[in-house]
Amino acid sequence: MSTSRPWTWEELHRTRTVHEDDQVLVLDKPEGISVTGERHGTDVVRLAAAEGTKLRPVHRIDKVTSGLVVLALTPAAHSDLTRQFTLRQVRKGYLAVLVGAELPDRGEIDLPLVTASSGRVRIAARRDSITWDVDTRRFAVPAEAVDRGRRVFDSLTTFEVQDRDPKGDLALVALGPRTGRRHQIRVHTAWIGHPVAGDPQFRTTSRTEKFARTMLHAHRLSINLPWIGDQPVSFEAPVPAGFELRSDS
Repeated sequence: MSTSRPWTWEELHRTRTVHEDDQVLVLDKPEGISVTGERHGTDVVRLAAAEGTKLRPVHRIDKVTSGLVVLALTPAAHSDLTRQFTLRQVRKGYLAVLVGAELPDRGEIDLPLVTASSGRVRIAARRDSITWDVDTRRFAVPAEAVDRGRRVFDSLTTFEVQDRDPKGDLALVALGPRTGRRHQIRVHTAWIGHPVAGDPQFRTTSRTEKFARTMLHAHRLSINLPWIGDQPVSFEAPVPAGFELRSDS
């Protein structure tokens, strides 16, 4: 079950703007609405356009994910900001509730991604080839295990547990995607056996079904806005209700 609801652009703009100037809008996107490209419904770009505001998405986060989205207001800003994402100069931080008490306290998920013939993103190797190295603190697969039959995308995510449910199998985790692949965090965490709670697409256990939404939030972002200054500007989206770890009574 989803908690998403219809939004108007006026309401989104008024209540979810984190930063705005004449070049860029940084929005705290609610879960349940796409940034752009929604084929059978509406999305942020379409809602804004209907009320006379042209937004140029610099990047995207999934429909089921909440949090920070950068939207350019001019072609020049779009070109500059998109380049920063392409060159991996933007620092992004996510919060997620993950399933699985055995998740290590911190580490890296270094697993290549591939798009299957069905269009779904998956790890470019068999699940049973994924290993955890306690010395390097890294989930990875041997090079010889990688399926090179399709184009493979190197993908790296860092993680650090912030809190654990003492009576359950949930962890609040800070994640840093060092590459910006589609569905990267959701696929990485699911394939190591610790899916994002409530994720309807990449879940590996029915334990996630009790959540009303996918528990993934784009929490922090640091990017250069050259028209403001030469130092990166950092933004933060408030943590949505429900991310506190609660044990079943």
